[in-house]
Amino acid sequence: MNQQAFEAGKAAYRQGDVLGAMEALSQAKQPGEVSGSVDHLLGNCLMKLGRYAEAAACYGDALQDASYGNAGALACNRGRALLAAGKPQEAIASLTMATKDTSYPTPYKVQIALGNAYLKVGNARDAGVAFRNAAIDESNPDPSSALRSLGSCFMQMGRAVDAVEAYRTALDFSTPQADQNAIYADLGLAYVAANRMSEAVDAFSHATADGSYTLSTEANVAYEAAQRAAMHVKGGNPSETDQFLAAAGYGTGSYDPLDPLGESGEFMPSPEDTGFFSVSEKDLVEQDKRNRRMRRKHRHTGRKIFIFLLLLLLIAGGVCGYGYYSGYGWPMQEDIVQQLFTEKSSGGDVEALLDETLTEDAKRQIKNVLPSSTSSVKVTGVDRTMTETTVFCTATLQAGGEQSYEVHLLRDGISWKVASVSAVYPSQGGVTPVLGADSETEDGVVDEIIDAEEGALTSDATEAEVTAEGTEGTEAEAVADDGSTTTEGTVAE
Repeated sequence: MNQQAFEAGKAAYRQGDVLGAMEALSQAKQPGEVSGSVDHLLGNCLMKLGRYAEAAACYGDALQDASYGNAGALACNRGRALLAAGKPQEAIASLTMATKDTSYPTPYKVQIALGNAYLKVGNARDAGVAFRNAAIDESNPDPSSALRSLGSCFMQMGRAVDAVEAYRTALDFSTPQADQNAIYADLGLAYVAANRMSEAVDAFSHATADGSYTLSTEANVAYEAAQRAAMHVKGGNPSETDQFLAAAGYGTGSYDPLDPLGESGEFMPSPEDTGFFSVSEKDLVEQDKRNRRMRRKHRHTGRKIFIFLLLLLLIAGGVCGYGYYSGYGWPMQEDIVQQLFTEKSSGGDVEALLDETLTEDAKRQIKNVLPSSTSSVKVTGVDRTMTETTVFCTATLQAGGEQSYEVHLLRDGISWKVASVSAVYPSQGGVTPVLGADSETEDGVVDEIIDAEEGALTSDATEAEVTAEGTEGTEAEAVADDGSTTTEGTVAE
């Protein structure tokens, strides 16, 4: 390679003398010589001159130099040149090759060019995939352009609702320097296609508000149709556009990434793709400012979500703490009592519901107090505290009649355990009988009874059985061994 000619070509290119650069570069290598650096820069010169087919050939020659590298940049530029030369299928092949170079620092450029190539062959679906990939690329300083193109793909596929969301997001990511009017116009068309006329009128109004943007013929017709339709539904719900878009601080702007002739400069090679020139300090400062704005916007959104979730956790914690302090738990005390009688009736594991600190005699006493079979249990009252609870209930016995009980429970974590069970008899004026450790009961039959009315303990009733069953409020009968009966409050001898 003629190094002197190559350096002269670079100097001329740097000064904007494209023709002088081409003349010098054409002398930089011998016929048949492979030089990626020379062909790369020569291709850039031809692109600037609009000689796209020749530029594509130069990029292809540069790709033959394996020692040069920069495969992603070369394949991307070659794909752009082929697309501008009217060869979209060949462009797709070259751009697809560029996507495989993981070292290429700006993959979003490949995806945007690939999306444009797919649109040229009428493949809106794959074009949408490419534009989406470009939009989510963190190295993309302007994701709004890719999102706008994605919305256009959705419109071509008849997915107007998805197009609305794409345009909304494009507005969200647009920068103050960009003209947003064209995006608002596209959003208006999407709203009309989605039959949301009041939103369409608002979007078109935003697009034309400052008078700097002129709607296309299609958009103008759609605007007039939306205005007529909105007049018929005047007085309905307010539009969502100002609430959803204006509240986010959207500005104004225009950028057309679908430029098949390259007039917007989209097909021009970027300076960083040449591998020879560094970006100016001013460009780096501006790029850094844009990146910081985008990161601040993302952090602000993430912070709001975090604060919202934290508030939900604090509210939930406060509700749970208040419930715990007020004597609530899980399961509730009423459920524990219901389960206690059910387990006893079915022969289940009653002991699992009892407090672990109880002695064996206390556990046996509770089991003896409980009736052998009940058809239902009705809770008539609950006295709650944070650590203790007393539940008053009435059990309907299988043999007929009802019996009242008082169940004392202790806190066990967030749940409750049974500490004692006492039978309550109406004839005792609300005084709960206390059972001895050696006493046994079955279906409400007790061996020792404290006479609440007389205040005396009937010691000779050891063999008597007092039947507690029957309708509450009626006289109970005590049955002696000889079959005789006595009324409530007396004991047969």
